[in-house]
Amino acid sequence: RRERQRFVDKNGRCNVQHGNLGGESSRYLSDFFTTLVDLKWRWNLLIFLLTYTVAWLVMASMWWGIAYLRGDLHQAHGDSYSPCVANVYNFPSAFLFFIETEATIGYGHRYITERCPEGIILFLFQSLLGSVVDAFLIGCMFIKMSQPKKRAETLMFSRAAVISQRDAKLCLMFRVGNLRNSHMVSAQIRCKLIKSRQTPEGEFLPLDQCELDVGFGTGADQLFLVSPLTICHEINSESPFFCLSQRSLRSEQFEIVVILEGIVETTGMTCQARTSYTEDEVLWGHRFLPVMSLEDGFFRVDYSQFHATFEVPTPPYSVKE
Repeated sequence: RRERQRFVDKNGRCNVQHGNLGGESSRYLSDFFTTLVDLKWRWNLLIFLLTYTVAWLVMASMWWGIAYLRGDLHQAHGDSYSPCVANVYNFPSAFLFFIETEATIGYGHRYITERCPEGIILFLFQSLLGSVVDAFLIGCMFIKMSQPKKRAETLMFSRAAVISQRDAKLCLMFRVGNLRNSHMVSAQIRCKLIKSRQTPEGEFLPLDQCELDVGFGTGADQLFLVSPLTICHEINSESPFFCLSQRSLRSEQFEIVVILEGIVETTGMTCQARTSYTEDEVLWGHRFLPVMSLEDGFFRVDYSQFHATFEVPTPPYSVKE
C-alpha cells in the first residue's frame, strides 16, 4: 500500500506546521529567549556570530569617534598631551583597545586616561552591555547543547506493532528498549490513537485523539527500562479496537502515537521520545522474538532480533465477534 501522510514520523518529528498567524506572530518575540533556543543550530550560530561582530564594530566605532572628536588621532601622545585613550591613532587601534578591554586582556599599551570623562562613561556602558550579551548568548548556547533531544535517539521502538493473544486475551503490543547503560528515571509510556471520526451530531473530526490503555490502572505504564520491554494494550470492550478484526484491519486508517517520557539519570533533565504506527505497520497474528539470554553472571540483550517477529495462531475475529 502507498505510504500515506503521517501525523508523527517514526523518528518522533510531528508533521504540523503553523501558518497564517497574523498578529499572533509577535508572541514569539515576547519570549525571544525560548524562540532563539528552538531555532536550528545553523541559525543559532549565525545569530551568535553576527551579534558579537556587530557589537564589536559598533563599540570600536564609538571609541574611534571619541578619539576623532577630541583630535587624538592627529596628536602625538606624549607627556605634553593627554589623550582620551593612549596610543589610539586609527580605527584598527581603537578596535584592538575595545577587544583588550572586553576580553580583559590588558596588554598595557593602550589605556584610558583620567582626563576623559566620556571615555569612562563609555567604558562602564561597554562593561554592562558586554555582560548582558555574554549572559544571553552563552546561556542560550549552553541550554541548547544540554537539551536531552539526542538522548531520545538511544531509545528504540520496534518498527512494527503486533496483535496476538497473551494470557487468553487479544492484545496490541510493541517493543521499547534503551541502548545506554544509564537509566531513564520515572519512565512512563503513553499511547494515543489518532483517527478521523464523525460525531452523532454530524461534526467531522479529522484528527481525533483517543487514549489507549497500556496499564494505567495496574501501573504497567511505569517502566523499569533496563532491558527491552513489550508494551501491551488489552483489546476489550473499552478499547477503540473492540470491533477490529483481521479483515477490517486492511481497510482501516489510523495512527498509533507512542510517547515515552523519563528523566535522564546523568543530567536530571526530562527526555521525551516519540514514534508512531500506522495500520500498515500493525501485524495481525505475530509475536516478538525473545532478545534476552542468560550468560555467565549477567543477562545479554541481542538487539539484532529487536524488530523480529514470528507468526502465531491467532483468531482472525474481533473481540466483539
